[in-house]
Amino acid sequence: MPETGRGPGRLLVAVYATFAVAASSRAGYQLATRFDEAPVPYLLSAVAAAVYVVATVALLRDARRLALACVVFELVGVLVVGAVTTFGEPPPDETVWSGFGAGYGYVPLVLPVVGLLWLRRTARG
Repeated sequence: MPETGRGPGRLLVAVYATFAVAASSRAGYQLATRFDEAPVPYLLSAVAAAVYVVATVALLRDARRLALACVVFELVGVLVVGAVTTFGEPPPDETVWSGFGAGYGYVPLVLPVVGLLWLRRTARG
């Protein structure tokens, strides 16, 4: 069976790495310049960024348990934050996971599902 970061998994790692950079940049900027305006959404952006960074490294190093934990956490996060921001009181500002990732073309919603499928496909015996 292929390792998680090889073959088609390279594309998955590349997407995770892209989101790690994008979410980290966004969170860093928000926390540094506007934290007092909306601390909860900006901290959620930082959490999302951390999850993307750790997931990227875990997939690259074939750290399956850590990758699985990150991907499941990410899926739960995007579903909870997406539901709250879509059906609840609108937050003062958006996160990567707001509106189920609408601001990022819903990739944050699809990415953990693809990640789970890839981890299942590459599972060892």
